Amino acid sequence: MEHAPIFRLIVGLGNPGRQYAGTRHNVGFLVLDELAQRAPRKAFHFESKWNAEIAQNGECFLMKPQTFMNRSGESVGHYARYHRLEPTEVLVVLDDVALPFGDLRLRKSGSAGGHNGLASILTHLDSETVPRLRFGVGEANGAQTTLTSHVLGRFSPSESETLPSAIDRAADAVTRAGSHGVDDAMNLYNQKTTL
Repeated sequence: MEHAPIFRLIVGLGNPGRQYAGTRHNVGFLVLDELAQRAPRKAFHFESKWNAEIAQNGECFLMKPQTFMNRSGESVGHYARYHRLEPTEVLVVLDDVALPFGDLRLRKSGSAGGHNGLASILTHLDSETVPRLRFGVGEANGAQTTLTSHVLGRFSPSESETLPSAIDRAADAVTRAGSHGVDDAMNLYNQKTTL
């Protein structure tokens, strides 16, 4: 007997537009693209009502807000209020410069930790009890590299080699959290990766 999914909405964070595709800040979009590929209905489509790309995986919906990162909460908040979702029924996938490349950190709640996209969502949902999966994109290297240029930059050649397996692992973590709970998935995936 199948159980209802723990999450009703999974949100991947990123910036819309070709110039941002494949950048570190858009890793949330990449993870959702992988999740969509695993779903019966693989394609995202734009829904103007939410200003977001939407795909469906059973009873769970996948969302890539098209508002730009620091306004992500507008799409998420509007969707959550309309469908009467609790903050705990929304999982957010985002990049994290404080984690080594490919490392994952699942959490049930907490502050935005300096991430503007997550901060926008927490504000619009009026709660910090929003589960999130942070995907490590590594720290900026060198005095000449600003945080902005780092997260809006492309992955290095060595990172690009292992990125597909890191994305797969992140999608596995989201799937596990959705079927078995965040605590279970944390025990499996909140550890250093060996990519």
